[in-house]
Amino acid sequence: MQMIIDSDCHVIESDQTWEYLDPQDIEFKPKAIENPDRPDRPLWVIDGHARQRPFGTTSTGAASEQLSGFSQTTFGTRSLADVDARLEHMDELGVDIQVLYPTIYLTRVSERPEVELALSKSYNRWLADIYWQSKGRLRWVAVPSLDSLEEVPAQLKYAKENGAVGVFMRGYEGERRLTDEYFDPLYAAALDNDLPVTVHAGCGNAAFARLAEGDAYARNKLPVISAFHSILFKRLPQKFPGLRFAFVEVAANWLPYILNDLRRRVDREGWDLGEDVLGENRMYVACQTNDDLPYILEHVSGNNLLIGSDYGHSDTSSELEALRHLKSDGRIEPSVIDKILSENPSKLYAIS
Repeated sequence: MQMIIDSDCHVIESDQTWEYLDPQDIEFKPKAIENPDRPDRPLWVIDGHARQRPFGTTSTGAASEQLSGFSQTTFGTRSLADVDARLEHMDELGVDIQVLYPTIYLTRVSERPEVELALSKSYNRWLADIYWQSKGRLRWVAVPSLDSLEEVPAQLKYAKENGAVGVFMRGYEGERRLTDEYFDPLYAAALDNDLPVTVHAGCGNAAFARLAEGDAYARNKLPVISAFHSILFKRLPQKFPGLRFAFVEVAANWLPYILNDLRRRVDREGWDLGEDVLGENRMYVACQTNDDLPYILEHVSGNNLLIGSDYGHSDTSSELEALRHLKSDGRIEPSVIDKILSENPSKLYAIS
């Protein structure tokens, strides 16, 4: 029987997230304070700086959100304070496994390595606990301490042993692109643990985030598309044979344009991009149901597309139920839809 995998879901961090700090790191625990300008959007003080907590973090925030025309999410299902309720909602949606991405880590949480390390360790332990509570149905992507790369191999080993199925990165990380040799130890550790590098919408570069302030598309989406281009152009998949990559929550309509641009550039460099670019480079892209999928499938194989509901967030991301309806549309082969819902994410995330 086909296993349905929702390839991009979210967990909304709460005070519980930081209950897994090492005793010596308690001083770095985010402190909750009220927001005088937005009582419905409380703040956390992290490393001396106040920042908005993820929406719906407390019961004083948005109490519920609609998803796919089914019953509403709640604080407990979004924050995973109630794992059983989340699993019941997944059953209602017809989803076997959700892959959880963070919310607060869509931007950097601290510029200090010791704070970043302490909080990432707590986050990963929290998700490991959730995985075991869910009896394996809630899988997750690990948040590595990118300013403390010597810690990453142990972090990824722990993550793999506790249900993680990917390594979270943003399109720009600090002052570096993802093709910077600085990240080679991370890629080697990901490969050693059979974990793909999952490049999610967001931005880890403070200067670019400030430049694009108020423009969510430029801040969150463009860095991922840029990373896709540079990873192929710099031949990172050839440097780490076997390493898988995913590009998540940026839709997929851009693929034909980017691949056309890359072909022109690599031709000038004197090498060939190949025919099945995504397949040959073990790269996966999460599409949305408002993408022109027939057009995209003229340019890439259906073997490397995924989809996720973005469960827990309220934005323009696609819904699994809408994709199921495409089976009766007639424009896309039902077998391709089945690959997007099951086979492709199984291969990317190594879920069997």
